[in-house]
Amino acid sequence: MKKGFLIDMDGVIYHGKHPIPGAVEFINKLRREGYPFMFLTNNSQRTSRDVCYRLKTLGFEVTDEDIFTCGMATARYLATKKPHGTAFVIGEGGLLNELHQAGYSIVDENPDYVIIGEGRTILLESVDKAINMVMKGAKLIATNLDPNCPVGNGSYRAGCGAFVAMLEFATGKKAFSVGKPSPVMMRMARKALGLTTDETIMIGDTMSTDILGGGSMGFTTVLTLSGVTKEEDLVQFAYAPDFTIRSVADLLDDELFDSILKKQNEYETPEV
Repeated sequence: MKKGFLIDMDGVIYHGKHPIPGAVEFINKLRREGYPFMFLTNNSQRTSRDVCYRLKTLGFEVTDEDIFTCGMATARYLATKKPHGTAFVIGEGGLLNELHQAGYSIVDENPDYVIIGEGRTILLESVDKAINMVMKGAKLIATNLDPNCPVGNGSYRAGCGAFVAMLEFATGKKAFSVGKPSPVMMRMARKALGLTTDETIMIGDTMSTDILGGGSMGFTTVLTLSGVTKEEDLVQFAYAPDFTIRSVADLLDDELFDSILKKQNEYETPEV
């Protein structure tokens, strides 16, 4: 039975500087038993190599190829729409690196695209420049629309989506987002693993990105309650995960793991 996994990171396999109990063992199980997997993150600040290094310091045996960021998805998407284009970027090194690798030039005037990514230091001067560029015709692109990001100890910082909303309100233009739950990123990651829709299992802790994106694609979805979404939150949503677990440690149970593998989510037209 061929199955593979797309796995969110923060809140699923680690919290801050600490792996979630059972997460290292779960990833080792996937590797040992030959199940392909890829980590998905809506954070565009770091390159896949940077993310890989961090995971290794937490005890995970991973490679650069196991990581897929929304910065990677954004750069690759734009390269197919306008090869060797130009962009004005509000973001950090991971996004800039991916755009350069995709053949894009970073400019301060008359860009094809204005791209908003994650950033810890965003200057109002850059925001004003971006607003004027969009008003003059540059297309507004968001690496993701997450309104906030957890930073540990119950604290949050403004996410990419918060800054995108400011630009949308100022310009009257809607941004196109490539990160989760966009099918763009989900499809790219699935294809990178060589999987079909019914062979793909999405594990995440956020209903509005991981579960919505995976479910919309027809993937089997597994919600872990070790992160953002809590059990009492589920009544707020008109959609639901296929499976809900306390943490990925539950997936070390062979019976539960096998039931997830056997789940079929192919959508078929009912007979009339």
